[in-house]
Amino acid sequence: MTTAAKPKGGLEDTVATSSAICYLDGEQGVLAYCGYDIHDLARYATFEEVCHLLWHRRLPTRAELGDLQAQLTSARVLPEPVLRLMRALPAGNGMDALRTLTSALGHYDSDAVDNSPQANYRKAVRLTAQIGSIVATMGRMNAGGGPIQPDPVLGHAANFLYMITGERPSGLATRAFDVALVLHADHELNASTFAARVAAATLTDVHSAIVAAIGTLKGPLHGGANADVMQMLLDIGAGSSVDKAEEVVRAKLARKEKIPGFGHRVYHTEDPRATHLRQMSRDLGQRAGQPAWFEMSQRIEALVKTEKNLNANVDFYSASTYYVLQIPVDLFTPIFAVSRISGWTAHVLEQYANNRLIRPRAEYIGPPYPQRYHPLEER
Repeated sequence: MTTAAKPKGGLEDTVATSSAICYLDGEQGVLAYCGYDIHDLARYATFEEVCHLLWHRRLPTRAELGDLQAQLTSARVLPEPVLRLMRALPAGNGMDALRTLTSALGHYDSDAVDNSPQANYRKAVRLTAQIGSIVATMGRMNAGGGPIQPDPVLGHAANFLYMITGERPSGLATRAFDVALVLHADHELNASTFAARVAAATLTDVHSAIVAAIGTLKGPLHGGANADVMQMLLDIGAGSSVDKAEEVVRAKLARKEKIPGFGHRVYHTEDPRATHLRQMSRDLGQRAGQPAWFEMSQRIEALVKTEKNLNANVDFYSASTYYVLQIPVDLFTPIFAVSRISGWTAHVLEQYANNRLIRPRAEYIGPPYPQRYHPLEER
C-alpha cells in the first residue's frame, strides 16, 4: 500500500483547476494572457484591449474595442448613494473602504437580480469601470478635494489619473499607468483570484465574489508590498545618495529584515512584469525631474541580487512609478484592484461557465480517533 504524498503548505504546486486565461512558467519567467506574451501586450496593447482579451480569450476588433470603451465610459460615473457612503465612511485603510463600497455597488447594479451569463458579463464591465472611479475618488477626497467627474474623451488609464489630480495627464504618464494596468491585470491562481473562484463556485453573485477577492488582497502577504517599498525609499529620503540607500539596506539585511519587493512564489527568474516597470520608473523619474527614486531602487536591486540572489518583483518598481505619477502611497494596494478586477471577473465568469463547487479536503493531524468521552465531573 502506498502512502499519499504529504501536501505542501499553502497548496504550493497544487493544481486546483483548469483555466484558459493565464499561462505562467516560473522557470523561464513567462507570463501570458490567453497565449499572448506579457511583453508584447505591455508594448503594444491598451488596458481596454487586455480586458477584452481576458473576458473573451481574443483581442478585439476595432469595432469591438470601440463598443467596450463606450460601455466603460457609461459605467464610470458612480451612483450618488455610493458617493454619499464614501463621504460617510470613517478615515482608515483604503482597502476597507474599497471592500465596503464594492459591496454597496451590488445594491445599485441594474442587473443585481439577474445572474445570466449576459448579465454577469455586463457586471464585469461595470465593475472594471467603477472600481477605477472609486479608488481615484477616494484619493481625491483623502487629499481634501471634491470628486471629479470622469471625462468621456479619456481612456481608462488617463481618466484615473485625471480623477485623482484634476489635471489631464501627459502622454508619458498615461502610457506608464496603462502599462502598469496591463501588467497587473491577471496572474493565474494568486490568493485573491482563488478566493474569487471559490466564492463564485457556490454560485454567489459577481459582486460578492469580487468582495471576497478584495478582502483577500487586503492581507499583507498578498497586497501592500509596493507601498512598503515606497515607504522604505521615503525613509531613506529623496535627497539621499545611492550610497546611503545601500547603507540602509545593508543594515536591514544584517538584521535579517525582509526587503520588500523581492522574490516571488512562482518566478525563479526575473518577474517579467518588473522588466517594464523598471523602464517606466526610469523614464518617468527623468521626465519629472525626480531621478533619485529610480537610482536608489537600481542600487538596492543590485545589492539584494548580489547578497540574497533575489530578483525584483512587480511591486519593486511599481512603487516609484506610482509615486512619480502623484498617486498617494495609501492607494497603492487599492490600485492593484483597479487593474486586477479585469482578471478577477474573467476568472469568475470562467468558473460560472463550467462550475463545480470547490471543496478540498484536509489532512487530519489532530488527536487519534477515537477519543473516549469523559463526563464533565471526571475531567
